[in-house]
Amino acid sequence: MLRFCYIAVVLLFLSVDVFSQPSEKKLTPNDYIARYKEDAVKEMYRFGVPASITLAQGMLESGNGNSALSVYANNHFGIKCHKDWTGPSYILDDDEKNECFRKYQDVLDSYSDHSQFLKNRDRYAFLFELPKTDYKGWARGLKEAGYATHPKYAEQLIDLIEQYKLYELDKDVVLTMRNVKEKTPQVKFNLRLVLKFNHTKFIIAKPGDSFYKIASDFDLELSDLFKYNDFNKGEAIVAYEKVYVEPKRRKALEPYHVVTKGETMESISQLHGIKLSSLYKKNRLKPSSGEPKVGTVLYLRKRKSKSEAAK
Repeated sequence: MLRFCYIAVVLLFLSVDVFSQPSEKKLTPNDYIARYKEDAVKEMYRFGVPASITLAQGMLESGNGNSALSVYANNHFGIKCHKDWTGPSYILDDDEKNECFRKYQDVLDSYSDHSQFLKNRDRYAFLFELPKTDYKGWARGLKEAGYATHPKYAEQLIDLIEQYKLYELDKDVVLTMRNVKEKTPQVKFNLRLVLKFNHTKFIIAKPGDSFYKIASDFDLELSDLFKYNDFNKGEAIVAYEKVYVEPKRRKALEPYHVVTKGETMESISQLHGIKLSSLYKKNRLKPSSGEPKVGTVLYLRKRKSKSEAAK
């Protein structure tokens, strides 16, 4: 009986050791790129981080999705907990022992949090003034801002981007969907890619675009296109901004948004795919209230209490 118990304990420890290691089936760099490149492009259109940079960082930080942190915590960017993190965590030895890293429900949450991590921190603000095609500037800027401690971090990112031609992801895309209502895909050249965020389809306006041209491309009434995007008649279209081709939602995916320099209620509404009227209502604001101040926390899913709105 004692011998049986001993064997059982040994087997238990062996099984724990086996399951504590990442899967033996490793993703190659090409596997990783094929699996996550579309998500990197979507994040570029949502937040302005070049897709090449996002994907290269994901490859480098996660070992192409094979590291323990990426396998068990879905954390592909090595983002640590920091004081503002209230979600689940994963403890791992890194620069120091037992460091706290963010843990996500799925990989896409990691991608989204990475974009917001860069967008909402002042030390990375200068990066968003660079063209989205300047991957070298972004790589060097990330190192300068202290994203990683490795002395060759910028060079590592640039090498990955150039070796796998990830810079191609930062250019204009070449696919469009002619009739969104019928969901009939039509291939055209140098036109658009229909993306989806917060359960709502949108495209990215190209230089020289007009509301009439977009409405025509998608068989929409011009008045509906204005309504979907909370635009006013006569308002000029801005190249590379989101244009929704179906109604936005009353709630966003994220619970909150921290206002950064240059943002307006309209731009935040477009960013999160939430109706402008809903954004005002959830935060107990009116259009006459003016634009929110930098650092203001806007609610995107539930409504602010009167006491919170009064602060």
